[in-house]
Amino acid sequence: MPIRPENRGRYPKNWPEISLTIRTERAAGRCECHGECGRDTHTGRCPNRNGGTAYGTGSRVVLTVAHLDHTPENCHPDNLRAMCQGCHLHYDRDHHRQTAAATRRAAVEAAGQLTFATPAGPA
Repeated sequence: MPIRPENRGRYPKNWPEISLTIRTERAAGRCECHGECGRDTHTGRCPNRNGGTAYGTGSRVVLTVAHLDHTPENCHPDNLRAMCQGCHLHYDRDHHRQTAAATRRAAVEAAGQLTFATPAGPA
């Protein structure tokens, strides 16, 4: 997945080497997802291989590296997983929803709009 410009500083300088090592040496060019993506489309390890044809869609597979805790600063190998773009996007979907909502909230507040807080319950 491309790194968003606002997040580039969160990745270590040697991120390209770390990513390449995970994708080529450890994963041998194959998606390492064993269902953690939640797609429920494969049993066992995902069959997608970098540069190949993605099962189900026929698109070209691009192997990426996912941070399992969504923290780019944490590049410990146990926190990294080589994933095809489909698994990676699916794995990150809830995180993307949360960050998108926070970005929208911040934009509304910056524009001087009021936000409604949900009540905490009976006092």
